Amino acid sequence: MTGPNGTRRVVVTGMGAVTALGNDVASTWAGLVEGRSGVRTIEAFDPSRVESKIAAEVRDFDPSGVLDRKEMRRMDRYIQFGLVVARQALDQAGLPGRMDGALATRTGVILGSGLGGVSTLFDNVLLMAERGPDRISPFFIPMGIANVGSGQIAIAFGMLGPNFATVSACATGAHAIGEAWETIRRDDADIMLAGGTEAAIHEAIVGGFSSMKALSTRNDDPAAASRPFDRDRDGFVMGEGAGMLILEELSHAERRGATPLVELVGYGATADASHITLPAPGGAGAVRAGRRALEKGAVGPAEVEHVNAHATSTPEGDGTELQAIQTIFGEAAPGISITANKSMLGHTLGAAGAIESIATIQAMRTGDVPPTINLEHPDEHADGLDLTANVATRRPIRTALNNSFGFGGQNAALVFRRIDG
Repeated sequence: MTGPNGTRRVVVTGMGAVTALGNDVASTWAGLVEGRSGVRTIEAFDPSRVESKIAAEVRDFDPSGVLDRKEMRRMDRYIQFGLVVARQALDQAGLPGRMDGALATRTGVILGSGLGGVSTLFDNVLLMAERGPDRISPFFIPMGIANVGSGQIAIAFGMLGPNFATVSACATGAHAIGEAWETIRRDDADIMLAGGTEAAIHEAIVGGFSSMKALSTRNDDPAAASRPFDRDRDGFVMGEGAGMLILEELSHAERRGATPLVELVGYGATADASHITLPAPGGAGAVRAGRRALEKGAVGPAEVEHVNAHATSTPEGDGTELQAIQTIFGEAAPGISITANKSMLGHTLGAAGAIESIATIQAMRTGDVPPTINLEHPDEHADGLDLTANVATRRPIRTALNNSFGFGGQNAALVFRRIDG
């Protein structure tokens, strides 16, 4: 089945999530709509030596439904997250526990991670320094490298189609979804599992971001620390988790009786070619990504009702994104409901684009727009915009844009549309 530009149409038929607000899509979504913060004092390590002592950690995570104890010891936390959200998404899509035959050969996986198995990497390097290289775990490399999460999903569930990882810092999850969409559109697969996973709350990573002055130091009030679009924002809050979508060619989904949740109609990817950490002036790269995604989906700016913003709570990034939104949508911008999920989830780095895509889809399906919490004094560039401050709102949403931007100046934009529209 082809869309307006003659290519195959791609729908979402399943989703899975693990976040600081819950270990599945339903609990994560409930927390977002309630405006509940998942940010607390760090428990993964003693944070006394780092400047930023807060994070949005996944709690009570139990991968035993997918992995046995032996397998858990041989997989980094980021891989475990990926396997759990993959199983959740497959279950919602009505796909089998293990694929075979034509289903297996026509199904692929793109699971991205910005940093991969950093805890495994750092812990083994420290062990080597203290006790020598002969004490390094034989699983050091396969637990640590960023592509193995995608590979382990295929091993666990039998997918034989295209399989790789995207790595583009905070744009990783969105790039994975966009590239999986393109894979189906060009007929290299009928089904793709696509998303991002991150488990990087480690002393070295938090210390590194702290040295860059990128993190919030509002340690005395963790729940109020992540404050996208607020003039008093002082940096992002580390988060962890994973998100996964099942993307499927529309007629394939219909033939097997699957329920399409939404259609993914547009994807844009650009580079700023400007600065390694700061966005291009005026959000020029973000503008080009958003416009390209709208163009590929044959969507006009006035048709978009909702934007899930990247909005990390950094001084430079948030204001620039607001400028970009104003530029993309022009006179239509005031009528768009904008939200910043990182106010509650923290910044999940390589998982952010996937988790926020799930939130975007849920908003479209339920009519609930989650709030941007901790928004007390809006940024100067927010004039005339609806940032869904502090309380969720309700409205019908047929078309939505999800933004993701990464260090290195890498931008991705995804456009979703209700399948019943």
